[in-house]
Amino acid sequence: MSERRIGMVAGETSGDLLAASVLNHLGSTHTAGIGGPAMQSAGFEAWWPSEMLAVRGYVEVLKAYPRLVLLRRQLLQRMSDWRPSVFVGVDAPDFNLELERRLRVAGHRTVHFIGPSIWAWRPERIERIRAAADHVLLLFPFEKPIYDRAGIAATYVGHPMADEIDLQVDPMAARDLLGLDRTRPVVAVLPGSRGSEIEYIAPIFIDTVRLMARSHPEIQFVIPAATPRLHARLQQMLARRLDSSVTALLLEGHARDAIAASDGVLVASGTATLEVALLRKPMVIAYRMAALSYRIMRRMQLLPWIGLPNILCNASVVPEFIQDAATPQALARAMLEQLQPERQSELASRFEALHHELRCDCGHQAAQALLKIAAR
Repeated sequence: MSERRIGMVAGETSGDLLAASVLNHLGSTHTAGIGGPAMQSAGFEAWWPSEMLAVRGYVEVLKAYPRLVLLRRQLLQRMSDWRPSVFVGVDAPDFNLELERRLRVAGHRTVHFIGPSIWAWRPERIERIRAAADHVLLLFPFEKPIYDRAGIAATYVGHPMADEIDLQVDPMAARDLLGLDRTRPVVAVLPGSRGSEIEYIAPIFIDTVRLMARSHPEIQFVIPAATPRLHARLQQMLARRLDSSVTALLLEGHARDAIAASDGVLVASGTATLEVALLRKPMVIAYRMAALSYRIMRRMQLLPWIGLPNILCNASVVPEFIQDAATPQALARAMLEQLQPERQSELASRFEALHHELRCDCGHQAAQALLKIAAR
């Protein structure tokens, strides 16, 4: 086979963007599998779209299980026939680790990109990773010793978001871009990028907006929606829960601009919390999910935090409110505290140091690691 081939599977928007940052550094390599629009723009051949894997929570995964099993079986056959030099599972560990294991048994080299969060959830995954992956690419520096102790080959490559985001961001330019008043405070509200998150989290966040606006009517709220479908759903919720006295701007996309323009961010736990930290903004992190999913995950939690900024700083630098603790009253109170100037200054300094630590030219580093493995 003269053509260099790399198979990839990336789930959801974050995986699509992460994989795209690597594809841009792979040169004349044919890449194919499951991917999203960012990967396709980088020349990726998407056999299936990445949104096929956008499922989160134990209850939700159970409902989608038959469809995902069929998809994995079809993909395994097609990938085996295509015979890549190396296969890369990008995140989506519940789907990718079993796929990687089967491909590895069939004689293919396998890499998992984004070490599954064995440091926070599912510590038993370390044995699954050992069986599935020849190599693991890591986004966070504290993960490398964990894999070294387990005897699993791993490379820290940094985080692509730290490379993408400028070390200096102009909030007033972002306000001008979005048509916001430069003189009034701005709070960005990010309720998540999945349908299930919008249903569980957005109502609480919108009620929080209503409470904050009641005591501080000068605040401008900006709410970016990840997709057109979620934009329509959020529009319905806002029409039912807010009146015209609240200054709330609903956007389609522009999440990074909304964060950059803000004085503080109310955000659902996930990758977006890291984006907020890299843009040096105070935040309040919250999360809600199906009750059964939460009970299962709480039993397996190893760390006292779920938010990446707190995990990376190894301290409670921003407040977190999970499940029943995430009430509009608690979130509004915490958000107003985060808007204090001294709090903003303190966090900006902490997050600047974090930004430098994660800024390693991730796409290039990951691509070089993959090309070495593919050439063996």
